[in-house]
Amino acid sequence: MANYQETLTSDEFLDELIAQTTGINHVEIIENVIDSLEQDDSAMVSHSPEGGYLWKFKYGSVEVFVQLSGKTDEDTITVWSAVLKLPAKDEPKLLRHLLELNCSSTFEARFGIIDNQVVVISTRTLAELSPGEVSRLITIVATIADDNDDALQSEFGTA
Repeated sequence: MANYQETLTSDEFLDELIAQTTGINHVEIIENVIDSLEQDDSAMVSHSPEGGYLWKFKYGSVEVFVQLSGKTDEDTITVWSAVLKLPAKDEPKLLRHLLELNCSSTFEARFGIIDNQVVVISTRTLAELSPGEVSRLITIVATIADDNDDALQSEFGTA
């Protein structure tokens, strides 16, 4: 194994070791899901020295972000997409509408506010996360964001 480790960077070796012991390579799964969803060769990825990853891709009329904080069971995958800039028209009505959507149609995702933007977001730890769940999280956020951004911007757009 020492010879094998010498031919790989430390990150590549760690990726391979995790994949061998858990049977799941979250980076590869995420990239496969993004490849199936992204449009116009829009996918981009950055990798931090601390072991995290951040992907961005275009889905319909929205940009979707996927962040993997690391590769241990305690690390998380977070998927989000902005759908409306704030401030908005009739914010009390908007907030009520978003709460109703959260209750009725967002599955594992939810609407929230980050940096004065309404976003669709989902986050989960990697512990016992299956490839199907990774695909579902990314697909749900992308679809809900794309299905709602135009209507939200039309009804509640910038105040």
